[in-house]
Amino acid sequence: MLLNECKQKLELEYPCPWVYKLIGREQEELRTAIAEVVQTRDCLVSLSNSSSGGKYLCLDVELVVVSAEDRECQYCAFKRHPAVVMVL
Repeated sequence: MLLNECKQKLELEYPCPWVYKLIGREQEELRTAIAEVVQTRDCLVSLSNSSSGGKYLCLDVELVVVSAEDRECQYCAFKRHPAVVMVL
């Protein structure tokens, strides 16, 4: 079931770890995007998956978010970066 269909709000206790999945074309460009967005924050970056044709790859970025606003701000910053095709 989709979260929007059930009209429930995500309830989390902050601070908490959060994982963003970044999809892009070049691993180094994605890693640069991550460094630019998270800046001095500690994060764990791992290769998650790649498309069968090798055109796209996914990196998981785990970091601690301190509030819902912080979580959304990080999401938007990743989404705006030109190296990032999609954020999940």
